[in-house]
Amino acid sequence: MTQLNELKKKLRPGRVYRRSDLAQWSKAVDRHLEQLVAEGKLQKLSQGLYYYPRTSAFGMTPPDDDVLVRTFLKDDRFLLTSPNAYNSLGVGTTQLYNKRTVYNHKRHGEFKLGNRKFYFHRRYDFPNKLTPEFLLVDLVNNISDLAEDQNEIMKKVADKVQAMDSKKMSRAITAYGNVRTKKLLQPLL
Repeated sequence: MTQLNELKKKLRPGRVYRRSDLAQWSKAVDRHLEQLVAEGKLQKLSQGLYYYPRTSAFGMTPPDDDVLVRTFLKDDRFLLTSPNAYNSLGVGTTQLYNKRTVYNHKRHGEFKLGNRKFYFHRRYDFPNKLTPEFLLVDLVNNISDLAEDQNEIMKKVADKVQAMDSKKMSRAITAYGNVRTKKLLQPLL
């Protein structure tokens, strides 16, 4: 049996692989990767990053964002979010954005992985999962990037801060707010 067939046996649908992950099963990993991409067995997402597509009734499915980011970073410590999450706060944001933000400890910048762009922001501290308090602080941190009327949103944010748990809100402002956000939100508590 050839090394290429051995490599194919190791691949699992829905998984994202780094070139270095596959090198352990092949002595000619670059040639084998080229062959697998040509066959359509793997899709090249970016330099050194490959996806074994899962098929559904609708055709090939893209990789899950979590799996893709985890493999790209080689780390589990990240928070994947989008400005669309602000819409759940009820403060007047209604726009839909095609933007994925990744808070992490390693990378900073815009990266195209497959057909999607991810905006990586290196942060010292971020929660393990999205909370309403974090989202509100993050909204104020990034309000200048939003398409909505900032003054109207800030009026509703002030009301929302008053309605939220003050201890949780205070911790979120201290931990995640930039200087401007802290100046705006702390007096509202």
